[in-house]
Amino acid sequence: MPVHTSGSRHAGGKGMGLGLALGSALAFGGSGVAAKPLIEAGLDPLHVVWLRVAGAALVMLPVAVRHRALLVRRPALLTGFGLLAVAGVQACYFAAISRIPVGVALLVEYLAPALVLGWVRFVQRRPVTRAAALGVVLAVGGLACVVEVWSGLSFDALGLLLALGAACCQVGYFVLSDQGSDAGDEAPDPLGVIAYGLLIGAVVLTVVARPWTMDFSVLTGTAQLNGTPVTALYLLAWIVLVATVLAYVTGVVSVRRLSPQVAGVVACLEAVVATVLAWVLLGEHLSAPQIVGGAVVLVGAFIAQSSAPAKGSPEPVASGGPETALPSRETAA
Repeated sequence: MPVHTSGSRHAGGKGMGLGLALGSALAFGGSGVAAKPLIEAGLDPLHVVWLRVAGAALVMLPVAVRHRALLVRRPALLTGFGLLAVAGVQACYFAAISRIPVGVALLVEYLAPALVLGWVRFVQRRPVTRAAALGVVLAVGGLACVVEVWSGLSFDALGLLLALGAACCQVGYFVLSDQGSDAGDEAPDPLGVIAYGLLIGAVVLTVVARPWTMDFSVLTGTAQLNGTPVTALYLLAWIVLVATVLAYVTGVVSVRRLSPQVAGVVACLEAVVATVLAWVLLGEHLSAPQIVGGAVVLVGAFIAQSSAPAKGSPEPVASGGPETALPSRETAA
């Protein structure tokens, strides 16, 4: 697949990018409902993460060999993608869903688009608008409804912290996926970045998860999907091929065609997909306040992301007083 550079971000490229971003959100959204039955069947969350990442790395190994020059050209980018976008996001998310409902974990994780806005404003030093700030406030307020703070934080506090950890790591996913998009012929191939990110993530998770202690017998049996027995290997195949390989490939390419901000907005649909699937397939029902709060989180994330100026935009910070547009500062891996 060819590298898509800044020239791809016009009408045709954006149309394809939106389609890819939607496909990525749908693919990522199915990971939790397939992973949770395996966890409940006896696998440790970290072991499920290791199976997911190591299996995907094996599938992408031929791509890694083809793009081996990236190891010399962009080692920092590959390491960051492997640690944050692969190992960090997946480990925190799977650990979170072992303690709290899938839908809640995803809604907390999808504070990430608001956090991306913080990256744009305070790290890249690019201006943002009042509407974007309002989106952040809405997202945080919606999160308070999701976790029902009025009932004394009824959810597992560690589970919520893990979901927040996944949100922070997901910021790295969006930011690192965009690296090199304006570098022309020097831009790293997105498939190569994904392949090496998965390989590095697999190595890190091997040390952390110690897969040799895994109960592999779970994979030879069945897992219960809301009372319905499903072959464990089928669930694992879905997690590896669809919710990881397909999801990462379409996600990273969509960010290259769009931007971290726009791709982050579309990716919010992952939370909707995951919540609906968890409701239908796992029987994880949310209360009315949680549903309303989840909708507010997504609306806030949408406003925050869609209100952020695009790269190179001279739009000033809308803070009420005299403002001077801050220069755009590109990040480097």
